[in-house]
Amino acid sequence: MASSPAFVFLPLGAIIQEFNVNGTNIVQGFPSAELYKQYNFPYFGETIGRVANRVSHAKLNDLNGKSYQLAVNNGPNSLHGGVMGWGKLEFEGPIQTERNGKQATLFKLLSKDGDEGYPGTVEARVWYVQEKEGQQEVLHIEYEVELIGDEVEETAVNMTNHSYFNLSGSPTIAGTKVTLVSNTYQVVDSGGIPTGPIEQYPKFTANETFTLGETEPDIDDCFLVNTDSSSVPIDTRTLPLQKLASFYHPESKIHLEISSTEPAFQYYTGKYIDVPAAGGVPARGARSGFCVEPSRYVDAVNVPEYRNQVLLKKGETYGSKTVYRGWAD
Repeated sequence: MASSPAFVFLPLGAIIQEFNVNGTNIVQGFPSAELYKQYNFPYFGETIGRVANRVSHAKLNDLNGKSYQLAVNNGPNSLHGGVMGWGKLEFEGPIQTERNGKQATLFKLLSKDGDEGYPGTVEARVWYVQEKEGQQEVLHIEYEVELIGDEVEETAVNMTNHSYFNLSGSPTIAGTKVTLVSNTYQVVDSGGIPTGPIEQYPKFTANETFTLGETEPDIDDCFLVNTDSSSVPIDTRTLPLQKLASFYHPESKIHLEISSTEPAFQYYTGKYIDVPAAGGVPARGARSGFCVEPSRYVDAVNVPEYRNQVLLKKGETYGSKTVYRGWAD
């Protein structure tokens, strides 16, 4: 009998539906697109855009010489592109193609001027390249966005993938061993908006392994890999891939390693997951998965010294790369 593919994708949100390692699907999801539409409040597996994470007061300030009101969907702020961010939309695809000499699966999305309040018509592209390297199942993700409309001269873009990982198949991520390359983070207010300072996170040390418990550590913060914001281009694909995080669960003996060209990543231990049983899948509750979201700084568009990271101008290309590696001992 043919073995299951390592990776399965959906046109809805260019979602990563399955990431199979040694017989275990290590990403949270649903068996059908219809169930994602009904119950995917946590953004399981979604491609996030036009701007990932939070935008303060749901406003883009001083863009094209004016301000833009975005969709408000997270307290007073805008989160993950708005009410119907890119992860809730149907992409064109899957298109089987070649990327950098390798077989790839391409998804494309046209996001029109005014979509969720964002200015300018853009085309977004997501390539997934699957490889087997020894015992490792490897997924290369590449993002690209161009401002193709003539409505404005600039817009804001910050894409990521919002997969929730669970390496053991257990109801929670307790017991997972975690190593993050940075504990330098953006200090935030109660609504998750950075207040300005960049400090050392108090709950763990960079490059030292810690273990997730049933409730602690409770983490939902953006950690910086590159603290020199001025050196971050709009297309980070010119930069080398850098390991962001590695994970291991002693029961399943499954490893996960995530690398990216991005200057930051949100690490979230899933405190607010609350999904009912559906489609034969048990209910998912708090800490049933964790996220690593490689991206630009949070709310960069509204911080003058950071906005170069997310400001996409006519004639330029936004881009980034992320790589997932999974294997079992």
